[in-house]
Amino acid sequence: MLSYRHSFHAGNFADVLKHIVLIEIIEYLKKKDKPFCYIDTHAGPGTYQLNGDYALKNREFENGIGQLWQREDLPDCVANYVNLIKCFSDSELLTCYPGSPAIAKQLLRNRDRLFLYELHSTEITLLGNLANKDLRIKVFHADGLKDAMGMLPPIEHRGLTLIDPSYEIKSDYSLVAESLVNMYQRFATGTYALWYPVVERHRNQKLELAIQSGKLKNVQLFELGIRADTDQYGMTASGMIVVNPPWTLTATMRRTLPWLADVLGDKGSGFYRIQTLLEE
Repeated sequence: MLSYRHSFHAGNFADVLKHIVLIEIIEYLKKKDKPFCYIDTHAGPGTYQLNGDYALKNREFENGIGQLWQREDLPDCVANYVNLIKCFSDSELLTCYPGSPAIAKQLLRNRDRLFLYELHSTEITLLGNLANKDLRIKVFHADGLKDAMGMLPPIEHRGLTLIDPSYEIKSDYSLVAESLVNMYQRFATGTYALWYPVVERHRNQKLELAIQSGKLKNVQLFELGIRADTDQYGMTASGMIVVNPPWTLTATMRRTLPWLADVLGDKGSGFYRIQTLLEE
């Protein structure tokens, strides 16, 4: 199914968590002079117009980046995130939100490489425009979960793979766990960041169990919720499962997630979870 458009959800609370974690990992990888490879299995169009029809339909960004835009009391990693997002708007107004490929393009150095995968026929064109003849970037109109496997291990022997499907199809929960295990078997020293939504908690529980039984090591989970789990339709929380995270990441998230849960939570019902799924 290819009906999903992230433009409806760009800049929401889930994007806040996902992109804070993404920035923290990339900045950590940059601490070494050696180049690294960034792989995005579900890249999307690259950027999103928050003053366009899609974003304005549900205005999800208002309870995400919109809540942080003008605040002056941001934790350090949240401030770094907001300052980067501001680079994509022409004024002090919040008009544009970068997706993961645009964030990576902004942060990566000249010798680092980006491999971006997207299946949607409209969004692949926009993603190509983002690349814009940048020699660091290769864009593929392909299934990233399948085709990115061939890029592992990268020639740099250092890398981050972001796995960020829409979970439109319920089988995605089992598919991402299987793909993550297969990627790890090919490149066990790489860093992998898997985003997930919480819509039906039992699916997330199965996902976590599948990862825990997959013979991985050093796996951390970071989750941010804005309201309690419910049987009603809609995403109440989202999280990032990170394999081989930077050693600094857990401490950073322990300082940051309580603050985000308080600020972005719906009427005081925000929560967070930090859990070691697998030890080193």
